[in-house]
Amino acid sequence: MTSDEIFNLHLVSDSSGETVTNIARACLVQYENVKVTEHAWWLIRTPGQMTRVIEGIRNAPGLVIFTLLESRIRKPLEQACRELNIPSVSALDPVMVALAAFFHRQARSEIGRQHALDEGYFERIDAMHFTMAHDDGQSVATMSAADIILVGVSRTSKTPTCMYLANRGFKVGNIPLVPGVPVPEEIFGSKKPLFIGLTREPRSLTDIRQSRLRIMNEDRSVGYADVDNVREEIAESRRLFVKYGWPVIDVTRRSIEETAATIVQLFNQRHAGTTQADSTQAGTT
Repeated sequence: MTSDEIFNLHLVSDSSGETVTNIARACLVQYENVKVTEHAWWLIRTPGQMTRVIEGIRNAPGLVIFTLLESRIRKPLEQACRELNIPSVSALDPVMVALAAFFHRQARSEIGRQHALDEGYFERIDAMHFTMAHDDGQSVATMSAADIILVGVSRTSKTPTCMYLANRGFKVGNIPLVPGVPVPEEIFGSKKPLFIGLTREPRSLTDIRQSRLRIMNEDRSVGYADVDNVREEIAESRRLFVKYGWPVIDVTRRSIEETAATIVQLFNQRHAGTTQADSTQAGTT
């Protein structure tokens, strides 16, 4: 293998392609200095569509990873891969086999079922509407209805983290901490939301703010991206977090996904603790 070699990777799905793409990319990040050309084949549900997929694989041979439930669609692909001597793997089969053995029953094999317009789907849409309406300190009067409220200084990834969580079905609000701007502390007395403080290392935050100013061509005061002022902002935010006893997440070296995963863990732990306390109280009355 040479450093200039490019590998073809065919991702084939009978649905949106989200599952197979996420699986492939989660694995690809473990291979440094490997160049890959992804060929995306989504919504493949007819033999005619599969014929075009196979032709594309023939023209650009490479590993095939697929999530196909109907045998009439996947069998031609598997047969073609054998004839072309091209490796192929079903991303779902190992898990489906294990589940079938565990549940002692076969799956329904219904295409796109994870994207069905069920109650959970509409709950996610509702969560996204709520989160957009309560971004950046908006709609404080109704923010207490949130599941989670993120608090932090500017550029600590509050908004993207909120949107990621909303896509998971959580109603999330966020409150920015701005020097010289009073914080609506009445909201901090709300019992329902889980408050979480977000912070970042001063130097990292300064670099991000300076980059932001350059990209947006914004004319803010020098203090916004001054490391000493930034350091004081972060120190003040931490004092607020300690005052209210909120968990704090340093997002300096975390991706949005990692930050969100930690938040979900904290939310679940809090919910489990509340449920356990309620159960204990119910048992003693």
